[in-house]
Amino acid sequence: MDRLAPFDISICGISELPLHSDLGISHVLSILDPQWPVPDAFGSFGEHARLELRFHDIIEETPGMVLPRREHVEQVLAFGRDMMAEPSGQANLLVHCHAGISRSTASMLLILAQAIPEMKAQTLAEEVLRIREKAWPNLRLIEMGDALLGRGGAIVSAAHRLYGTQLERKPEIGPIMSAAGRAREVAAGRR
Repeated sequence: MDRLAPFDISICGISELPLHSDLGISHVLSILDPQWPVPDAFGSFGEHARLELRFHDIIEETPGMVLPRREHVEQVLAFGRDMMAEPSGQANLLVHCHAGISRSTASMLLILAQAIPEMKAQTLAEEVLRIREKAWPNLRLIEMGDALLGRGGAIVSAAHRLYGTQLERKPEIGPIMSAAGRAREVAAGRR
């Protein structure tokens, strides 16, 4: 399948970063837990633009944890806009979080929605799922990004359908995500 984006894209978790060091990555969006050390793997990446954000993978207020905020989503979108200023076809974006499942896939979906505003959100969500088959986008990031991009809930609806797809593929995910404070996402996927 041809790529949808006007740039190359990859999504991964921290343990997979070394696998991307020789791919000519030009831009890295690095989403880490607040106390997590900067991964050593970046030393082998060569020159690249990198935005590092630090917040936990949660969707509701949780004592002792850093909730994703609107400013984080604004920074993700600004990073995407700056990357789009690169000469056409030369950007190669890697987005990672701890496991490459939630914060990273939500951020990639929002960057794609901004870069290709004429594309249906569902098509973009399917592209994220194609690239990262274990995608489960963080709903809080998606909700804020949908509002900032003025998509009228289309990206949120696409995320809900993605949750439904994942729950059909692997029903055991539901209880795991619910126990992790993500019951709202699970409920949305079951509608």
